[in-house]
Amino acid sequence: MSRGTQRSGSATRTIAGYVGAAWGVLGVSLLLAIASYRLARLAAIALDHALDWQHWAGSVIFTAFMLYSEGYRGFQLSFSPMVAARARYLRANPRLTHVVLAPAFCMGYFHATRARRIKSTLLTIMIVIFVVLVQRIEQPWRGIVDAGVVAGLAWGLVTLVVFCHQALSRREFRYSPETPEIGQS
Repeated sequence: MSRGTQRSGSATRTIAGYVGAAWGVLGVSLLLAIASYRLARLAAIALDHALDWQHWAGSVIFTAFMLYSEGYRGFQLSFSPMVAARARYLRANPRLTHVVLAPAFCMGYFHATRARRIKSTLLTIMIVIFVVLVQRIEQPWRGIVDAGVVAGLAWGLVTLVVFCHQALSRREFRYSPETPEIGQS
């Protein structure tokens, strides 16, 4: 193989890595943004109802709970750094299937440790169950729950952008991509 061919292959690999990382981050961000937008519209329906003090108190309490549990503990401490680490890994180690399926790759559905795949799958199942259950709640309580989820998702989207910026712009990033060859570190 000539030097020109080696450079061309290296350049193609570098471009594929950047495309994969960008697609992964953008895809995950879009999922969160679309979910936030749709839920915000549903949450607004609660405002069409006469809200009593218990509705307002429930809204404040549930929103605070979701900011802490979903936003801080779920996204900031776990999901966002993991997605960012996997986007960074993908940029450095692009494979065609990983680049094409970058959002799913970044969320840990494949080419991940067994523990990460289980966590990602269980989280998805829990979200689906939660969505089905919340759809059965009457307004204005459903809107109150949706508003809390939107707050948590918004926090998550912000932390995702921050962590991805750090992962893709800094020399060091201390979070593990939880890939089979790297594992938990």
